[in-house]
Amino acid sequence: MAKKIKSPYKAWRKYRGRENTYTTLHKVFDYATTTYAKKVAYQFVDGGQKYTYEEFRRKAEQLSMRMTRFGIKHGDRVAIFSQNMPNWVVAFFSATAFGRVAVPVLPDSSETELTNILTHSESRVLFISQRMMPKLSEECKAKLTLIIDIETFEFIKKNKEDFKCNGWVKDPQPDDLACIIYTSGTTGKAKGVMLSHRNLSSNLAAAFKAKPAFKRDRFLSILPAAHTYEMSVSTLYSFYVGATCFTLQKPPTPTILMAAMKEVKPTIVCSVPLVIEKVVKNSVWPTIQKSRVLSWMEKHFPRILHWFIGRKMVASFGGKLEFLGVGGAKLDQAVEKFLIECHFPYAVGYGLTETAPLVCNVMVNKKKHLGSIGPASYKVEVRLDNVNPETSEGEIVVRGNNVMLGYYKDPERTLQVLDDDGWFHTNDIACMDEEGLYYIKGRLNNTILGPSGENIYPEEIEQVINNMEGVEESLVMERDGKLVALVKFQDNVIDWDLAAEDKWFEELDARKKAILDWVNKTVGKNSKIGEVDAMKEPFEKTATQKIRRFKYKDSHGDEPEKPSEDKS
Repeated sequence: MAKKIKSPYKAWRKYRGRENTYTTLHKVFDYATTTYAKKVAYQFVDGGQKYTYEEFRRKAEQLSMRMTRFGIKHGDRVAIFSQNMPNWVVAFFSATAFGRVAVPVLPDSSETELTNILTHSESRVLFISQRMMPKLSEECKAKLTLIIDIETFEFIKKNKEDFKCNGWVKDPQPDDLACIIYTSGTTGKAKGVMLSHRNLSSNLAAAFKAKPAFKRDRFLSILPAAHTYEMSVSTLYSFYVGATCFTLQKPPTPTILMAAMKEVKPTIVCSVPLVIEKVVKNSVWPTIQKSRVLSWMEKHFPRILHWFIGRKMVASFGGKLEFLGVGGAKLDQAVEKFLIECHFPYAVGYGLTETAPLVCNVMVNKKKHLGSIGPASYKVEVRLDNVNPETSEGEIVVRGNNVMLGYYKDPERTLQVLDDDGWFHTNDIACMDEEGLYYIKGRLNNTILGPSGENIYPEEIEQVINNMEGVEESLVMERDGKLVALVKFQDNVIDWDLAAEDKWFEELDARKKAILDWVNKTVGKNSKIGEVDAMKEPFEKTATQKIRRFKYKDSHGDEPEKPSEDKS
């Protein structure tokens, strides 16, 4: 009798039906820890913290019970301030799976930012790593009921008078608040984004639709888990499908990252554009340029060379990579064109903290359209508002189960972005092609109004500058009625230790003139720049590597004053 072949779609149908049942993080937690009990859920790449799904459940329940005994009940705020680690996820579920509200704090937050977040959210509990303890003020310590060392789960502080066993909890409902995520974005003032269980659960279903993952998959987490992108599309999504998620103990420098890739052999990695751009610009392209053979092949047989390079790149990522998700910022088009030609398994996604985060995404196995963020994500409504009839550009507005409840304690700002029909106004300008694919042009509040009333998008000019040899990154802004480019050159291009020498100024002026000439030759007449200033230090960025533009509004660069030419 012939052996019955199991349908390859059976598992997919099982996961697909989950979206209608597991509408809260409690239900996701309960299902995953029961169904995948013996499988490893989270672990460090190089050993240390490690949990099977069954062990994970026991630890989260134990932590929840300890908080209950100190009166931390349903709806209370539980803050998490730590670098990535498996215990971060345990702390998160010890709050959200039992009806409490998690308040993830980005690990690069300052003491002032941490104080503001803890105060504004009225957090009663703080999970914190020893590395972050110096940022915790005495004022905050005094207000917190519990402070817990996230690395050992031992109490750093506990109020014995609160030991009353009255912290009742209950299973959360889909529209209950699950977490408050504070984001400064690129505009300065922090906002507490309120995400419900429905928001996060619908995003997990959308992530599965974008890239189906299963318990055989291996995720490598390299971005801060406190950021919505990494939290939803990697940390929680791996849990949703019963996969294993590996975490780095150290910052993901190129050396550490490549070693981790070799060790883990991940199938899924979520990244920001900066990571893959550095691989291509700082490693792949220079290798081609330095080799006579590869340069010759680039000229005569580019398709064969690019196919070969694509395979080598996958090998450098561990050899098993099926999906490199790129989000958080715009991917450089020259790099993306190269990735398309190499048949590299990347996919672009677009979203915001306020949408938990997925809004649009490109399928990894679908034909790529250069510069596109793809169509609307699964069960998300997207349209363009206030479309300019001349340019066909308008603001992206979004509606769906992924859209936030609002900004915490900030109804005025909530009303500015959420209309009566439930549409969230993203502040992002885009256009759409005939296939329903969207293309981001820039931020509405970054748009510069030209002398004739035309819209100028600084991001498009920056992309031209960033593609030039020797440039690491740039920022274009308006100053005194003209466009100015702040440029950070690569470290091996400009030696700032020689900044007092005439030759240094000559070299810098030559590079600035080259940028000015090339940009003004490449862009339209309304986007020509009038000045280039050099930056010594890297731009200050958000967790997803977007430049904090508001910080450089009045900047004139870091160049020293030129020595006087008067010899008398």
